[in-house]
Amino acid sequence: MDRMPRYIVWSTEHVDLSDEWQRRWYIRQVLMYGRAEDVARLDWDEIERLLPELNLPPTLHQLWESYFHARKAARIARRADEGAEGVSDPL
Repeated sequence: MDRMPRYIVWSTEHVDLSDEWQRRWYIRQVLMYGRAEDVARLDWDEIERLLPELNLPPTLHQLWESYFHARKAARIARRADEGAEGVSDPL
């Protein structure tokens, strides 16, 4: 069990992050009430996977959806650039 900052978790002293329900609840709390450094410590791939289940306020949900959409687009563009570097111009 981990001890959490009071500005994120005020209803209990500890959260068991190995418990799936408590972990999902904690991630939601961090996204809603955490500071930038708290959010930075989360696993962003896990946030993306859990986003539909987190029941965030619509504007916050939209913010994260937009971020993950842009992140995917950047990854695709990066892969395309890497693939284009390996192709030589026949002329």
